[in-house]
Amino acid sequence: MSLIRAWAAHGPKQTLAPYQFDPGPLGPEEVEVAVEYCGICHSDLSVWNDDWGISKYPLVAGHEAIGRVIEVGEQARGLKLGQRVGIGWNAVSCMHCQLCLAGDQHLCTQAVPTIVGHNGAFAERVRAHWAWTIPLPDGLDAGAAGPLLCGGITVFAPFPTFGVKPTGRVGIVGIGGLGHMALQFAAAWGCEVTALTSSDSKSDEARKFGAHHVVSSRNSDAIRGIAGSLDLLLVTVNVPLDWPALLGTVAPKGRMHIVGVVPQPIPVTVFDLLIGQRSISGSPTGAPVTIATMFDFAVRHKISPQVEHFPMSKVNDALAHLEAGKARYRIVLDADFPR
Repeated sequence: MSLIRAWAAHGPKQTLAPYQFDPGPLGPEEVEVAVEYCGICHSDLSVWNDDWGISKYPLVAGHEAIGRVIEVGEQARGLKLGQRVGIGWNAVSCMHCQLCLAGDQHLCTQAVPTIVGHNGAFAERVRAHWAWTIPLPDGLDAGAAGPLLCGGITVFAPFPTFGVKPTGRVGIVGIGGLGHMALQFAAAWGCEVTALTSSDSKSDEARKFGAHHVVSSRNSDAIRGIAGSLDLLLVTVNVPLDWPALLGTVAPKGRMHIVGVVPQPIPVTVFDLLIGQRSISGSPTGAPVTIATMFDFAVRHKISPQVEHFPMSKVNDALAHLEAGKARYRIVLDADFPR
């Protein structure tokens, strides 16, 4: 196979530049995909900047890839040439540990993230294990579906995982790249949905995405005004907030679930958990079968991320747009490598 053209950073926060690499022989369980679109996630920024201390350079980011299968390993299953598929945060898991065998491949301790020690999809082609190469169903807009593979599955997975009822009352903290999809999923699930946002300008959009109520996440009095009213509080932000007030919105036997990478410790008083039997939890993305389920759910309920498009050749402009907080609400790169 020929060299793969890509956009790579050679160090933390360094401008992405054209880059070529030799992918080597295709593994027997690998699939190679010609990238058509790739979403940009805040995790791409974090890995690009080495915020988590796990980055490896040269770094080819991009883990929300949509494209066509162009080569299939001899032991790969369930995929065919020309099929449109998606590849998300994970490219590989061991497939033999208890977690993998139980269907929790996303929790495998040997899982390989698509952009850490592995070349991602800011490239003309990307590879992944066949189980992590998810067929895209008819009815999903390929140009907008990429963000479902990371941000989308991150906010969708808690609903089946925790058995959220369609009669449940759900709060979404942060109406951004993750939150705007969470609102759509929660509303389609049948829940009464409360959006908690720091931006008054997003109130009307939050209602358009499915919120029945909108509360300021920066106003502690407003938060306390909905105390004890939520069965699930889904936190999508990565900034410090009034955590005691937010936990106070959770009803007895309810849960505050965190999917945003909050950098500072969250203060918790055990008494607040004991009284009301509340829980605090967190989760990463989701297993392949959950991603496929999410795709089907999105088709059925006509759920789609709201995206802005940049050509992949303008990837640095796109990253700057995201880093400046200007994205409304996700960014998708259109592959435009010269032929």
